[in-house]
Amino acid sequence: MADVVAAAVAEAHESEWASVLAATARFAADLDLAEDCVQDAYAKALVHWRADGVPRKPGAWLTTVATRRALELRRRAGVAHRKLPLLVPDLADDLSPEPDGGVASGVFPDDRLRLVFTCCHPALAQEAQVALTLRLVCGLSSAEIAKAFLVKEATMQARITRAKQKISRSGIPYRIPRADELPQRIEAVLDAVHLVYTAGHTALDGDELTRPDLARRGIDLARMMRMLLPDSAETAGLLALLLLTQARENARVDQDRRLVLMEDQDRSRWDGQLIAEALQLVPDALAGRDRTSLGRFGVMAAIAAAHAEARRWEDTDWREILGLYDVLLARWPSPVVALNRVVALAYVDGPEAALRALDDAAGRQPLADEPALATYPYLASTRGELLWRLGRVEEARAAYEEALAFTSNPVEAEFLQGRITRGA
Repeated sequence: MADVVAAAVAEAHESEWASVLAATARFAADLDLAEDCVQDAYAKALVHWRADGVPRKPGAWLTTVATRRALELRRRAGVAHRKLPLLVPDLADDLSPEPDGGVASGVFPDDRLRLVFTCCHPALAQEAQVALTLRLVCGLSSAEIAKAFLVKEATMQARITRAKQKISRSGIPYRIPRADELPQRIEAVLDAVHLVYTAGHTALDGDELTRPDLARRGIDLARMMRMLLPDSAETAGLLALLLLTQARENARVDQDRRLVLMEDQDRSRWDGQLIAEALQLVPDALAGRDRTSLGRFGVMAAIAAAHAEARRWEDTDWREILGLYDVLLARWPSPVVALNRVVALAYVDGPEAALRALDDAAGRQPLADEPALATYPYLASTRGELLWRLGRVEEARAAYEEALAFTSNPVEAEFLQGRITRGA
């Protein structure tokens, strides 16, 4: 029974954490207090569920326990009606715990978006916005987030603490922004949602290639953003991009859990339903725009669509993809985008031209010397692939060894080790 309950609590943490914390934050008036109350609710679940059985709606049970604890602590501190910096003014009128533990709201059907917009408030630095989203919306530990940002855990913990304190001191409201505020707020939110999915697509830690719970949360948030802003081209682009990426998930590893590159994937295992849904969104992401005004996620979705529409690897339209990367690089200059463009260039003009592009940036700093890519394993692995295709085997192995040194995901590490030893 203990194992069953522990598994149920772990599953509820993966699937319900964001919802429970978001609902509790509306009552707690403080993010630290909300986190404490939610963690307390999960601890109580381990005890009560063993005695009473796992409830039919674990998330509702956890929400009820956490929000009641938050209200109790606030009343005890005497701040129930004097200081509510995170709550909307009409909280008492339109919110109350429902009998099944849910939260009644006539404003928006999911409190997680309130939490995301609070985490991504423009008063916070962008790195703090994303870190808070990963911590509060996704429930990642400070250690996991620190790994993603390549900083020490203590540094990341201090950064998150400062961001929470700024929210509290500044009285940042816990709400969806007004319509006139959305344009300047949406980019940071979409960036955060994209990173949530990315953290699930390739796990920051653990024994598996992915973290399906984070990938699901990222897609869920993207769907809600699309529902909130149905006329936004970039919300359509983000959702299309995530769906097209997720559609390939079942083919990314073989039966022995080894990494399979896209060129070797069995495309019959790609999720046709997700692809069809995404392809319907791509025109909305690109509608009414010329190539000089396309949004970043719209272009990225178009690139993913070009891969999805190719029945075989050999049918991939690499010239179209290269052209889209040119557009993306012009609209959103980034070393990572430039590196991805090099990969496309290799299939258009060959590996030698691509290798030159790594080392010759036409007056700009070469990608090989780009500080932002200094510990980025995909730079070294890309160089390794290009060198291997040119027959420069020993140089290729050295590049793969460099990539392996910077790779934390065990599935990717095993793949790189195979590249190092192939042909030996």
